[in-house]
Amino acid sequence: MIVGTKVIRKTGAAGLAGHQTTSDTSDGRSTRRAVLAAAPVLAIAAGGAAAPLVKSTGPRQARNKPPARTMRALFAGGGGPPHFRAIAAPRIEGGVEAIVRPLTVALCDLDVPYIANLLPMERPYAVGHEFTAEVVEVGDAVRTLKPGDRVTVPFQISCGTCSHCHSARSLDCTSVEPLSTYGLEPFGGGAIWGGAIADLVKVPFADAMAMKLPEGIDLVAAAALSDNIADGYRCIAPHALPGDEALVIGSASVGLYAVAFASALAVPCTYIDTNAARLKIAEQLGAKTVATTPDGRSFGEFALTVSANSTPGGLQSAIRSTTGGGICQAAGIHFRGAELPLLEMYKRGVRFTTGRANVRDDLPAIFDLIRQGRFRPKDIGASVFKIDDAPEALKGGLSYKSVIQML
Repeated sequence: MIVGTKVIRKTGAAGLAGHQTTSDTSDGRSTRRAVLAAAPVLAIAAGGAAAPLVKSTGPRQARNKPPARTMRALFAGGGGPPHFRAIAAPRIEGGVEAIVRPLTVALCDLDVPYIANLLPMERPYAVGHEFTAEVVEVGDAVRTLKPGDRVTVPFQISCGTCSHCHSARSLDCTSVEPLSTYGLEPFGGGAIWGGAIADLVKVPFADAMAMKLPEGIDLVAAAALSDNIADGYRCIAPHALPGDEALVIGSASVGLYAVAFASALAVPCTYIDTNAARLKIAEQLGAKTVATTPDGRSFGEFALTVSANSTPGGLQSAIRSTTGGGICQAAGIHFRGAELPLLEMYKRGVRFTTGRANVRDDLPAIFDLIRQGRFRPKDIGASVFKIDDAPEALKGGLSYKSVIQML
């Protein structure tokens, strides 16, 4: 631990190239968050002398495709309508970095209320954290990627080398600030990483983060691999045992992805929702569907239950439908809180988990299911629109999954 020093960060992320911030660590708190992923320079010394984090001899670029000096990025929320802004384009500043060009960008379930100004925020934010992309440029230390590769990029920033990344907890990488993500500034993700609805995106730890897409995968369907698909996976796949049945209380796309993974793993599934389009998709995926509003009552006994909505009634119904010794996953985000029947849960031994998806660590298993033909992201479907139409399209009512084609 370093005590009584000052950490100086210089970032080169989209829109904030060259911006410096400082944070005082003299109170003796842990400095494990000191290294920002996009930082080419880190100075931790009494005199502030800087030393290169990674020395680069120059980036490798796709021929005839130099990065632009400025670029277009989409911003939304903050009480105003979605709109484009011209911002500084990212550039390679360290050997482990890459620049990618987004190809398709999906709206996360959490994006929708922010874009619609249903959740308060001080200012508009750069939108987009679920995306496929083409590699444009790589630093000289990047070993697994080259210009032209098509990749998915997890929404969480992770270095691949810290203790958390090595213990399959890349969602909480210790080399960056807590909650560091693309396109989720109002949720604590930070502004320096930018959003994916932009001409270019920097990947600060290219070998650790960017993963080549399975051959032949549909790019529209693959956009959600960065977050919501992995969110559906973690609700079912790590917990399913032979003979288990699952209950999914749905909303937007995560619940449908959970149903799709239950189908991929041959787990009988019941799906509850009030939306006719989502109920139809769940039925096509093989689930038994119930068109009703979850209001806290039990819908039976299930070894696995998933609350993929954000209502107290939905969460309480999922908990009360979990059999003794079963697992309840809360994939919904409860901004206003929710009362838990803790005494009931304790008596029945219900195991309850919540939290963000651990995308980078779960993607290899998801890719295996895709290659085996057991999980088909395209089965969920999506509404698709072009990037030039995005500001206007985002003003209207959005479907359970919307994807922007960037080219």
